[in-house]
Amino acid sequence: MPTLSPVASALVPVDSAAAEAISAPNYDEFQSDLEVWEILQRQPKSLLTVTMSHCHVGDLKDAPSEGGEVALQHAAAEMQKLIDDEQTRTIEGLLWVYEITSPKRPNAPQLGVGGHGATAEIRTDENPAGNIIRNEGIRPEKMQGRADLLNAISADTGFVNLAVQDKSGQLLDALNQVAASRACDLEVIDEDKNRHRVWFLTDAAQQQKFVDLIQAEPAAYVADGNHRSAAAAQLGKPHFLSVFFPTGRLGLEPYNRLLPLNGLSAEEFLGKVQEQFELESLGAVDTYRPDAVNKFGLYIGGSWHSLTPKAGSFNPDDAAEAIDAAIIQQHIIDGLLGMSDARDKRINYVGGNKDAAYLKARVDAGDYDLALSLAPVTMDQFVAVCEQNKFMPPKSTWFDPKIRTGLVISLL
Repeated sequence: MPTLSPVASALVPVDSAAAEAISAPNYDEFQSDLEVWEILQRQPKSLLTVTMSHCHVGDLKDAPSEGGEVALQHAAAEMQKLIDDEQTRTIEGLLWVYEITSPKRPNAPQLGVGGHGATAEIRTDENPAGNIIRNEGIRPEKMQGRADLLNAISADTGFVNLAVQDKSGQLLDALNQVAASRACDLEVIDEDKNRHRVWFLTDAAQQQKFVDLIQAEPAAYVADGNHRSAAAAQLGKPHFLSVFFPTGRLGLEPYNRLLPLNGLSAEEFLGKVQEQFELESLGAVDTYRPDAVNKFGLYIGGSWHSLTPKAGSFNPDDAAEAIDAAIIQQHIIDGLLGMSDARDKRINYVGGNKDAAYLKARVDAGDYDLALSLAPVTMDQFVAVCEQNKFMPPKSTWFDPKIRTGLVISLL
């Protein structure tokens, strides 16, 4: 029975124009610092001045180290400027309804209720009865980076996406009722043409209705933001900024890979990969994205191929082992290319905001030797891994569209 509670002191943009100026993608949605820097040139008041403060420089060659003392001091100063800015205001005791409409799914907007989740309810080895279930392991250095920032700015800016099954449909009904009842308080169109709308909830009775609906759920699954929730817990904070979404409205996109051949020739690789996969050349197709799980696209030597795992190459009854990212890690990235550590810096994990054409372009440019294109994980797979109390393979779920930072900030 997860606990939803209001944000005691919420910093929000004063209107939609302010939200356009301040809000930003989350820190982990970028392939390079250059992408962040370019947004900052267009949006000098963007929350990225805080969350990616090392990029808030006139020239990237002068950038301080990410997460270093200079960057953290700058983040704290920028956070204070944002608090003092006439484009923000503070609301005490806030919940909100959050809607994201993707152009990919225009008739099925992602709807959730935002507030605080409870760190005491996160399931860990020390707290096996916790009802907020993580789906991936925690990298200590990444968690520490988020904790250092949170501590430096005395604010929680990064949302945790919590999925609940909402089998009764009552949560989605209540969310739709709010969205249909009045105009939203904030509206933003992001860089990928997703529409974000927020309705502030300050009425006690209306808030209690959503608190009760979330408490009626047996569990919540961390769909995005494992390290952000862990950072709050590590600092001893009782809560973390979150949005609870019904699973039926969450969208997933692929998490692809760009890789070196690590000493193999393309011919050797293609020969060896057929030990565990059926290989089919796709001829003259320009891009390829698999249309179902347990099927992969391989781009190498200027051509696309389809890979299908052979029988016995994975255990379909083990929900985590049957995830595509686990199959390619075991049989290709580790088994053929010798990169057993998923954190190996030679592996480039490419999120769902980049398409197969991007993968092809990086290989054609000589940046990498091959690309692996995956189908999105399904919500049934995601929930099954959580219910088996296992972790998703690293970099296997890219929830899309992403929650946008800066629409609500929790001041600590």
